[in-house]
Amino acid sequence: MKKTDAVAALAALAQDNRLDVFRLLVEAGPQGMPAGAVATALDLAPNTLTFHFDRLRTAGLVTVRRDGRSMIYAAQFETMNSLLGYLTDNCCGGAPCAPAVECKPARKRTKIPA
Repeated sequence: MKKTDAVAALAALAQDNRLDVFRLLVEAGPQGMPAGAVATALDLAPNTLTFHFDRLRTAGLVTVRRDGRSMIYAAQFETMNSLLGYLTDNCCGGAPCAPAVECKPARKRTKIPA
C-alpha cells in the first residue's frame, strides 16, 4: 500500500460514524449489508449515511452493488489488510511478530432446520 492510500483510509476512518459503519460492515462479512439495515443498526439518517458511504468508497474501504432496489455495501477486506500490513510493516524491526495478522472472513453458514 502506498502512503497516500494509507492516509486516505485513515482519514476516512477518523470519524465516529464512518468508523462505526466500517466496523459493522466488517462484522457482516463479505456478503455485506443493505444500506437501510446499516442506517437502522446505527440510527443514522439515510442522507448522512450516503455521505459516509461515499467517503469510505473513495478511500477504497467499501464496495457497493445493487440487488434489486437495494444497495448492498461490503467492507473491502483486501484494503483493510493492506492498511494493517502498512501500519505494522516495520514492527519488531521487520521480524514476524504478533501484530502481523490478516483478516480472512469466513462465509456465513446457513442454519439447517432441525
